[in-house]
Amino acid sequence: MSAASTAESADFRGPLDITRAATVVLDAERTVIGWSPAATELLGYGPSDALGRPLTAFLSVRPAGGTLPAEASGAAGPGPGPPSLVGNEIHVARTRDGRELLVATATCPLPGAAGASGPGRPDRILVAAEVEALLHWESRIALLQGLATQSPVGLAIYDTDLRLSWSNTAYEREMGQPLDAFRGKRAEELYGAGSFVTPGYPHTLAGVMRQVLDTGEPVLDLHFRGQPPSDPGRDHLWSCAYYRLEDARGHAIGVCEDAFDITDRYRVQERLTLLVEAGRRIGTALDVATTAEEIAEVAVPDFAATVRVDVTRAAVTGETAAVGSPADMTLLRVAERSAPGSGTPDPGLPANGPTGTGPTAPATAQDPAGRGGDNSPGSPGGPGSTSSPGGPRQPYPAVDYPPGSPQNRSLSSGGLVLDEGTLVVPLRTGGGILGLVTFDRGEGPDAPGRTLAPDRATTFDNGEVALADELAARAAVCIDNARRYTRERTASLALQRQLLPHHLPPQSAVETAYRYLPADDVTGVGGDWFDVIPLSGTRVGLVVGDVVGHGLQAAATMGRLRTSVRAFAQLDMAPDELLTRLDDLVGQPAEDRSDAYGGAVETYDVTTGATCLYAVYDPVSRRCVMARAGHLPPAVVGPGGEVSFPDLPAGPPLGLGGLPFESTEIDLPVGSLLALFTDGLVEARDHDIGRGLDTLGRVLGDRSASLEELCDRAVSELVPGGTSADDTALLLVRTRALGADRVADWELTAEPVSVGRARELATGQLEAWGLEELAFATQLVVSELVTNAVRYAGGPLGLRLIRDRTLVCEVADTGHTSPHLRHSAADDEGGRGLFIVAQLVQRWGTRYTPTGKTIWTEQALPPAEAG
Repeated sequence: MSAASTAESADFRGPLDITRAATVVLDAERTVIGWSPAATELLGYGPSDALGRPLTAFLSVRPAGGTLPAEASGAAGPGPGPPSLVGNEIHVARTRDGRELLVATATCPLPGAAGASGPGRPDRILVAAEVEALLHWESRIALLQGLATQSPVGLAIYDTDLRLSWSNTAYEREMGQPLDAFRGKRAEELYGAGSFVTPGYPHTLAGVMRQVLDTGEPVLDLHFRGQPPSDPGRDHLWSCAYYRLEDARGHAIGVCEDAFDITDRYRVQERLTLLVEAGRRIGTALDVATTAEEIAEVAVPDFAATVRVDVTRAAVTGETAAVGSPADMTLLRVAERSAPGSGTPDPGLPANGPTGTGPTAPATAQDPAGRGGDNSPGSPGGPGSTSSPGGPRQPYPAVDYPPGSPQNRSLSSGGLVLDEGTLVVPLRTGGGILGLVTFDRGEGPDAPGRTLAPDRATTFDNGEVALADELAARAAVCIDNARRYTRERTASLALQRQLLPHHLPPQSAVETAYRYLPADDVTGVGGDWFDVIPLSGTRVGLVVGDVVGHGLQAAATMGRLRTSVRAFAQLDMAPDELLTRLDDLVGQPAEDRSDAYGGAVETYDVTTGATCLYAVYDPVSRRCVMARAGHLPPAVVGPGGEVSFPDLPAGPPLGLGGLPFESTEIDLPVGSLLALFTDGLVEARDHDIGRGLDTLGRVLGDRSASLEELCDRAVSELVPGGTSADDTALLLVRTRALGADRVADWELTAEPVSVGRARELATGQLEAWGLEELAFATQLVVSELVTNAVRYAGGPLGLRLIRDRTLVCEVADTGHTSPHLRHSAADDEGGRGLFIVAQLVQRWGTRYTPTGKTIWTEQALPPAEAG
């Protein structure tokens, strides 16, 4: 905009002002006797052309006939202008070039003209202006009038001494009194306690206005916080603009202030910000207590002075949410937080009195609730205690709200309750109530330095109630997720505890130690497993396996495989045969599910692709037979510390089929170390398997360390921090051997006379061992087994006695048929021998060998010998 147009827009003289309008002096006969330059500019006639002519030569005698334009008709009649004008009329003016203009006119009689009227004597003055210019001026006047009386924006003018000289109606409403009551006061006198909160500007009204006066630079959207005289005790927030006022010569005459109350808008923005913050901070962990603490941290002090979160015992322990009456639920105080300086009574814990002046004291081992006393309902190990993942159990005190309290009414109705400055919102999900959140505004002042804290009302408006309901709804979803997670994690851990060995019983054949680290250290559930299985003849089965994936499904699959391996191992299967049977079992379930459901179920099965390593160690022969199905070979450390990884035939993972499994037999001298592990131990993102195997070999090469120390070192070096991308299982086995004084074996011929010879040999050996108490039973066992071997199998025969934790009796022959236990009828002459043997021993069974089979039995040693 040019300077000329700016000056024109700033000129508030009306178009019919005599100093601007086309002015014509008329005599009593309406003859033109005076003609102004403005009239020449409007109509194009000069004074010489107009003087002496009738007014009708330029204007119609009466207003233009027909329908006038809307703006013209609106301007007809009395309108704005100098008070001396009696009215406006609309005429059609004819210009010198023949154009017609729609003009508004006003006439004013001259004083004293009535007594001296006549031709050529001035009688009245007529002023004229275009209707469009008049309408434009009237709109500007209406704008000024609206700003002064109707605008919601507070307008005030301060002089150069920063004293208020004028204000509009909106400003008067804020002050609560008319302008005359506060005209001439300084800004600090009106808003002495207020200040600007927009950074980068002076904090006081005087400082900002003085800056505008000195620099001439206007400022826009400065946020001013203060208490208006019309609403003392509540802070408001205004968006303010300041600009310098200048006279026609450019001299500063004051400052104009535009102020709009944005308190409500700020409240909405504040609530939206709080919701965004809640979405970011609530639910960061799948833990009920953590989620409850997060909602308290988000709401204090911006939304409430005190927040208490009470959760049902069922939600804390992971059970199904209670949906019945309040009597069906026990509430536990899980989180509580208060702003500094606030103090509100707690109806749920009356013995504790008002809450403290700050955040709740942190829980300690001696005072887990942070309240300075033992709360029996939540005592350690009680039903009200819980624990965070990997942390100690944290009990929470039980709360009991009296009848009539807002919390009790909320529980009874299932809805939110507003009672003055207390708002109680239930944590609802799935038709059940998980707990309550109590928002309390309190009575104390808010923390200093907050933008709008003193404006915080002592109660909650409708918008704040809706905000609290939304916060509670979000928290309820997160708490319900944490509850479900707690339930599933508890079930998974219980399942895995049942599936993995609780402890490894002592074995005469080996000394063992182990470590198990699930990839998910939060849930503690994985798919790797290991086992040590006692077998016949003091042998021991060693197994380690890896299931694809983690979690409950992997744990369930691991349990199936471990149970199957144990069952097959009890049949004394060779490692390659055991893996073959296990492979057939793994391949079967997917086909069964496809047939049962018509292929509608998901075909992916974590069982397929599982790996396994199975080894059998014999302490008598000191030899180990092993086979693997897609698993890493074990590490073998000799008595001298040399480390090797046997080159076992690599069978395919379970369930894939295609190739047979092969066994390998190796010698393990006494004191050898055998390490069975999963790939999670030696493989990581930052190094390959080869580097991991080298590190493991270096750790295991220390012969002076115990097995427990070696386990700890291996885990600390290969799995730093105790976590890895895959589950980790490590089983260390140090071999032992049975001494020659504990084993006796003989070779017999397949002749009837060998039965008596076997009885003599067995009896003599038992006497040498001091086991005469077992002689009678052992003679019966040896007689029956040798007799069956002579009768149904071929020679040579083998008889072996082993004195271990039990007395083992073995008879080997070259036959491949296994005897079967049966119940003989009363008139049968035979078939009772094996039945009698089964009654005399703890266990018995058949073990097949490349040259035949071995029938073995185990008898309990006398108490003195067993101890």
